Amino acid sequence: MTEAFRILFLAALATTLVLKLWLGLRHIRHIAAHRRHVPVEFADAITLQQHQHAADYSMAKTRLGLLSSIIDTSLILTLTMGGALEWLAGYIAQLHSGPIASGLLLVVAVTIISSAISLPISLYSTFRIEARYGFNKMTLGMFVVDLLKGSAIGAAIGLPLLALVLWLMAQAGPLWWLWVWLVWSVFQLLMVALYPTLIAPLFNRFSPLEDLELKQRIEALLARTGFTSQGVFVMDGSRRSSHGNAYFTGFGSAKRIVFFDTLLKQLGAEEIEAVLAHELGHFKRKHIVKRISFAFALSLGFLFILGQLLHADWFYAALGVNTPSTAMALILFFMAVPAFTFPLTPLSSLMSRRHEYEADAFAADQADAEHLVTALVKLYRDNASTLTPDPLHSAFYDSHPPASLRIAHLKGAST
Repeated sequence: MTEAFRILFLAALATTLVLKLWLGLRHIRHIAAHRRHVPVEFADAITLQQHQHAADYSMAKTRLGLLSSIIDTSLILTLTMGGALEWLAGYIAQLHSGPIASGLLLVVAVTIISSAISLPISLYSTFRIEARYGFNKMTLGMFVVDLLKGSAIGAAIGLPLLALVLWLMAQAGPLWWLWVWLVWSVFQLLMVALYPTLIAPLFNRFSPLEDLELKQRIEALLARTGFTSQGVFVMDGSRRSSHGNAYFTGFGSAKRIVFFDTLLKQLGAEEIEAVLAHELGHFKRKHIVKRISFAFALSLGFLFILGQLLHADWFYAALGVNTPSTAMALILFFMAVPAFTFPLTPLSSLMSRRHEYEADAFAADQADAEHLVTALVKLYRDNASTLTPDPLHSAFYDSHPPASLRIAHLKGAST
């Protein structure tokens, strides 16, 4: 069984990497082949220079993503077959700490190693690619402060949660996976509820929307759609990037509507109303509930599988480990799972794109579809989103429909 699973894992890991590289190279070639001409449906709103700027930006990001995939795969092989995890576990065992403390140390060590290896990619993305194409507004000091804040918050929240999970895995009996799932689900819901007021303000400033005309337009939209929120806020996204965005956050009556300040500069009042109507469509069509429910069901299934593997010696041995433990089981499982599940990514993307079409249809009913079209075209242009993605790459990865299909769908809704 050990050898069979080792071969299966290596085959899955290799297949996943080859698939990522193949898709990425297809995407780059397709964008390059369509770089010389603006698609006809966008010719009146986007210049050839802007189209080529977006093409070059998309290709640069894709190339970096391919390098990141190779590095990630190499790290997994080093930690598993290369014996690094086994060595780390042996070194920590010499400290003679308890099983939970040892488990925490092992997870922290792997997290630090992984983060350190991915840091150059993040730095290059922010200070070379994003800066080269005019999006980055961060200084190195701000980057470091964000990194330290994120690490401190992650440790303050994550370590107690991980300690509880490790304790349940060791003490809660055969159904430990169900107890862990319940704890994880409650934690996720708490984060959704508490993030807007406790965590997000540690990174950005949020101020009430001051544009009275826009505020009245938004309040009228909320009233006719029966949507309640804690308020409409503007986030200082321009401190870090010139990309524009908007989102909802929170639960129940504590929901917040957040606009990036960059978005408010990019769009007119009618276009912002249409974008907000689209976001409201996700709530009204129960997309948020469906996505959360799907994530909970998926996590339950994964934890059940891990429950069957926890005491299977062949599982550890196949992945280069001879010292089983609860923490080691968690690490190995969540390293191995992506290799097996990556080919299923298009199913998730398909569900997400269907939700986007449904939200667009809702927006077309509650606002002017033409205003959503002009807003989207501006966002594609100003965020340098490629108008000509490779169809197969888009079907595999993209949570939103390609620009041409989405615009055509909206124009059909407006007639």
